[in-house]
Amino acid sequence: MLLSIKTKLKLSKTQEIIMSKHAGIARFTYNWGLATWNNLYKDGLKPNKYILKKFFNNHVKPELIWIKETGICQKITQYAFDNLGDAFSRFFLRKAGYPNFKKKGRHDSFTIDTGGKPIPVGGKSIKLPMIGWVRTYESLPHTTCKSITISRTADSWFIAFAYEQEHEPTTKQHDVVGVDLGVKELATLSTGVVFPNPKHYKTNLEKLRRLSRKFSRKFIGSNNRYKAKIQLAKHHARVANLRKDTIHQITTFLCKNHAHIVVEDLNISGMLSNHKLAQVIADCGFHEFKRQLEYKAKKFGCEIIVASR
Repeated sequence: MLLSIKTKLKLSKTQEIIMSKHAGIARFTYNWGLATWNNLYKDGLKPNKYILKKFFNNHVKPELIWIKETGICQKITQYAFDNLGDAFSRFFLRKAGYPNFKKKGRHDSFTIDTGGKPIPVGGKSIKLPMIGWVRTYESLPHTTCKSITISRTADSWFIAFAYEQEHEPTTKQHDVVGVDLGVKELATLSTGVVFPNPKHYKTNLEKLRRLSRKFSRKFIGSNNRYKAKIQLAKHHARVANLRKDTIHQITTFLCKNHAHIVVEDLNISGMLSNHKLAQVIADCGFHEFKRQLEYKAKKFGCEIIVASR
């Protein structure tokens, strides 16, 4: 089956600059494609990512010398157009809103590959195309992947890729279990096991407010404002990681020990419309809970049954 992994990179200052350049080129390409798409649509035409990609490579890219700088992987522009095409596909299927322009420092990321050749990974270092060797904080599985996505959260860079691995189903202790998700208790099982809701956001809310005030009081464009921004982003990332870790522990326990898992089809968007409980419900991460169950069910060999409301 296809598994994915995401881990933090241990980069030098020079490598961080190289990563920022790649993310900047990917952002520029995406924004150029979105602006051109909008202009063509206003003129009565029906653009797509293939037309934009061909025009950009033949007429725009040759004039931009800075994109062809030494050490820059040229595959990032290709994936930028693919991401733009996927964004419009989700919009046309009414699964997402209209694509927005990317901003520097927000969701910076880019994808690279080696032109269809497999990329070997393993250990605590990996050789990226055109970028060179980079180190990681934890060991990677010894395997190969087709492409690698690198992203930035706060001031940290992360690497993510998918790889194939054989996985045998685990021995189940129970044939079936019902899972009731809630606010007071995050998950209550029909077997009697109860997982309390740690409420990570509420626990860290006072510090988040303090850092937000500190950030808002800094002069726009100053170095101190940038430092305050990084502090706030790092704390938001910490809260999100704590929430994900809690959900990972519960979903792994469920999929490893139960053959059939029954969960309710919750109307999460409707629940969030209740402004008195929206903050607590969002902190529970019900959508992330269901997403993890779905892919871990394939990994550990169990079945997810979604019960009607």
